[in-house]
Amino acid sequence: MAACSLYTIQSMNSIFHQKHLVLYTNTANTTKRTSSTGTKRSSLSIITCSAGGDSQTVVIGLAADSGCGKSTFMRRLTSVFGGAAKPPQGGNPDSNTLISDTTTVICLDDYHSLDRTGRKEKGVTALDPRANDFDLMYEQVKALKDRKAVEKPIYNHVSGLLDPPELIKPPKILVIEGLHPMYDSRVRDLLDFSIYLDISNEVKFAWKIQRDMAERGHSLESIKASIEARKPDFDAYIDPQKQYADAVIEVLPTQLIPDDNEGKVLRVRLIMKEGVQLFNPVYLFDEGSTVSWIPCGRKLTCSYPGIKFFYGPDTYYGHEVTVLEMDGQFDRLEELIYVESHLSNLSTKFYGEVTQQMLKHSDFPGSNNGTGFFQTIVGLKIRDLYEQIIANTAASPALAAKA
Repeated sequence: MAACSLYTIQSMNSIFHQKHLVLYTNTANTTKRTSSTGTKRSSLSIITCSAGGDSQTVVIGLAADSGCGKSTFMRRLTSVFGGAAKPPQGGNPDSNTLISDTTTVICLDDYHSLDRTGRKEKGVTALDPRANDFDLMYEQVKALKDRKAVEKPIYNHVSGLLDPPELIKPPKILVIEGLHPMYDSRVRDLLDFSIYLDISNEVKFAWKIQRDMAERGHSLESIKASIEARKPDFDAYIDPQKQYADAVIEVLPTQLIPDDNEGKVLRVRLIMKEGVQLFNPVYLFDEGSTVSWIPCGRKLTCSYPGIKFFYGPDTYYGHEVTVLEMDGQFDRLEELIYVESHLSNLSTKFYGEVTQQMLKHSDFPGSNNGTGFFQTIVGLKIRDLYEQIIANTAASPALAAKA
């Protein structure tokens, strides 16, 4: 049965309903009204219909510091749903938004309330909540979750200025990524699932040296100064968000090489919170047990220093969690199927899907270690969670009708 509704568009409002088909407009009903700021706004009443009602927008939050792999994770996630994520067509070439058939990824830097010059004048960093508009962030994420389009601001990373806004329509899956997706409790409550990428200081330092010295010609002293300048605000405002995350991907120095400081071989932990609705943690061999496993041998090629897995229960910021850990790196990605076959609750649609995804993106950073492996698994879990939410939403009217 078609459902019709009457709503109003306000020409200077950043939020308006997104419907399927306009059947009737009445220009005689156009009125002028004055807002609380004294600005006159024109409004137009419109009757719309949709054949089956609007589907639900599922909201995912991804938090991490700058340079910690958010972009790579987004590419892996959107690939799981199919279709390449691209900037809005015909829009600002410096837009931070990525759109695919199923997903829209919004960079929360767009909610900076101060441009680069303004932050310098006030002596604050982009990590400081005072440099961000959390009221607007909450209003617009809530609007998109409620199937309303918004005119989202754009922070231009090239110029450091705040550009004119862009129209964002409600997608099936909205991913908000950046420094503060779980900082504001109002925004946090809108999330259907949340992830935190936790890169240890040692690894972050090694990565930044590798990138900024080798690729950008920065000196070691300038790199150290940059990291130290950000650290107080990171510790105060960004790092505490991981306690709220449903899943944490923690990247640490390897324990397989004594006193390693290169950061090339990594120990990665996937920390999965227990009791999260529609999310069942992945397990190795036997659910709820404690397992240490060295898979190297006839079915998995391992060069020095080898590979070691760990699985078991733990507590994390007072929450019961399940931890899956991988230390080391893969030599041959096609042999990953051997490891995949010993894991359960992967939410794959067919045998070997994790391995297929890893091979598909073998050129992505982290594809030979636990960062890419666990990012891929979390992407599959998010797909499963989305499908369960949509199935439950579709089933609700039918169950209500039977009652």
